[in-house]
Parts: sequence; structure tokens; C-alpha cells
Amino acid sequence: MKNSIFYDRAALAVSCVIAILSCVDVGRYLLLGNGTATLTVLLVGILFTLCAFGAYFGRVWLAYGLITMASITLFVFTNNMGTTLFNWTLAVFAAVSAIGFLMGIWLLMEKEAPALSSKGRPFFIGMAVILTVLAVTWGVQVRTDKEKKEAEVCLWAVPFVFDGKERDQKGTLVRLEYETHAYATDGRRVTKNAWVYLPYGYEEGTSYNILYLLHGTGDDEEYWLKTFPYNKTMVDNLIASGTIKPLIIVTPTFYVEDDCADDLDRLTYSFREELRQDLMPAVEAKYSTYAEGTDEEAFQASREHRAFAGLSRGAVTTLHSVFCGSLDYFSWFGTFSASRTPVSYYQEKNLTEETKDLLILISCSINNQRKTGLSRAQHARQPCFW
Repeated sequence: MKNSIFYDRAALAVSCVIAILSCVDVGRYLLLGNGTATLTVLLVGILFTLCAFGAYFGRVWLAYGLITMASITLFVFTNNMGTTLFNWTLAVFAAVSAIGFLMGIWLLMEKEAPALSSKGRPFFIGMAVILTVLAVTWGVQVRTDKEKKEAEVCLWAVPFVFDGKERDQKGTLVRLEYETHAYATDGRRVTKNAWVYLPYGYEEGTSYNILYLLHGTGDDEEYWLKTFPYNKTMVDNLIASGTIKPLIIVTPTFYVEDDCADDLDRLTYSFREELRQDLMPAVEAKYSTYAEGTDEEAFQASREHRAFAGLSRGAVTTLHSVFCGSLDYFSWFGTFSASRTPVSYYQEKNLTEETKDLLILISCSINNQRKTGLSRAQHARQPCFW
């Protein structure tokens, strides 16, 4: 009986912690300013809280296990262990609810509590129905996304038409070795590698748009197209289906041997020199882009046909070294899970009549950790060149 009383208090504490975590999560997303994400987190928080207190008042101790399983599933789907753990609260949800679940198992083993009391049976059945409906709804949405035939907004999955199978018309990956310098430290000469994607049917006499694509912390130049080859498959299919034009993709790395291990942000600024002085000349002297040479004038004249994008610290590098350091060479930018660099930095580096409106949007993107720098309306006015 003492065990039951102790657990009763512990279960109340677990339920209160889950309710508090739900409020914290909703508050975090409110600060981000994304209405859809906030409503989603609010719904999850309400369900978790109802389940927790329902488990407590209905004495359905095993119901905490529902929260544990749901939290683990959402944690896996909404985080990347190597780069992005913004939804870390889900791990806390899982840990806290697991305590309630395991203690409930203990009570059952000690025969101090029934597996499902008559008082808690309606609640447990109701929660099971709600979670089943949510799971089925999610499954239907995933299937709907997978069956789409065109490139459009997909919440949960890439359509089969783009990642289902490899095309016979495949692009090729070529490793490019080039010489550069350790610009962030001692300036020594360094040999580095990048991977270059050439579209199927690549011809020397044809001018191609070019995308430089940078990885995040802990990865390397192989990340986008070698480590995860389905990205290459998607590009092949997008080109073959006519959704995008054939293009060249370059995946370099901002790392320079073991430099700046204690302060990687230095590399996000120094990459500008490597990009302009070494990487771009090496790539665009060898492969057919819209640049008619590798000098400053040629790169400036062809900037409308050049893009740069990155993930996580690669996105930070995109902003620091390219948007604020090479705007004369690039017209298109993609920053995914980017930084919180102060707006004043971008205003100081790039504020002109042509860029001030874009700067406002990008600064909002940074402060709110949203994944694109352009609004939907701007995307409609400025269709992407690839």
C-alpha cells in the first residue's frame, strides 16, 4: 500500500512536469513566430497533458507509455542527431513519461494496482482511439505526399516519382581537387576536395546554371550526394522529368584540416576568400557555366546563373561568406536551419536600395529560425532558375 501511495504522488509529479514542458514548448514556438508550427506543438502538448492527467486521475498507469512512444517517434522525425536538435524537449517528454510507465509496471508486478481499472477504462479507450486516428491520418498524409506527381509542398515525404527509383539517365559525380589556403589561421597552402555533379548529357559547349551546396557541422564534402545518394537520385529525376533545368552542383567543405576546432564560426567568415580566390576559379575553369572566364568581371556578369545554399553551419557560411561577402557573384541563396546573427551585421554589410527589402526577410528568417529567406509571394514573383 505504501508503494501505491508513493507512486500516486510520483505520478502527479510526472503529470505536472509534462504539463509544464508542454507550456514551455508552445512558448518556444511562439517566439519563432510560425503559426502552423505553434498550433501543431500546441495540439501535441494538449494531447500529452490530457493523457498524463488522465493516466493519473483514472489510475491508468500504463498510459504514460503512450506518451513515451509518441515522444520517441516525434523526436526521431523532427530532429537530426548530427546537426539539429531543436525539439530536444521531446526527449525530456519521453524520459519523464517513461518514469511513470516503469513505475506503473512495478506496481503491477507487486500486484498493488490493476492493469486497467474500471474507472480508467473509458479514458484509455478514448486515448487509444485518438492516437489511432492520428496515426492513420499521418499515414494517409505520407501516402498522399508519396503519390504526388509534381514538385510541390510535401509535409512528410518526397514523392515516389522523385526518389522511388534511379533513372537510366543519371548524372555523374566527379571529385575535384584544388589548392587553397588556411585563410582563417596561418595562410598555409592546403589541398582540398569537392564533389561536382554533372547532369546527364553534360556537354562542354553548353552553359549550365551552378549551385554550390554546403553541409553542416560534423559532415564533409561527401554529405549531400555521396553519403546520402538519394539526393542525387532526386536531382536526376527532377531533371529527367523537366521539373528543373540541368545544372551543375558543387559540394565543398568549409573545414580546413583541423583548423579552428575551438571556434568553427571563424571558418564561416574565412570561407569567402577560399570560395572567391580558389574554389570558384577551379570549378568554373574546368566546367561549362555561364562565366566566360574566371576573373572578377566574368563572375559578376554571370551572377544571375549562380546560387549558394547550405544546411546548419553551412547555412551560416552561406550568410556570412556569400550573402554578406560575395553578393556580386551570387544572386540566389538557400539557408536551411540557419543562424541568429544580429540583423545589424547584414545591414552593415549589404544594405542597399536593391537588397534592403530582402534583408528584412532574411533577418526575420534568422531570428525566427525559419528555413527560407524569401516569402511565398517572392517565390511566386521570382521562380527559381533551376
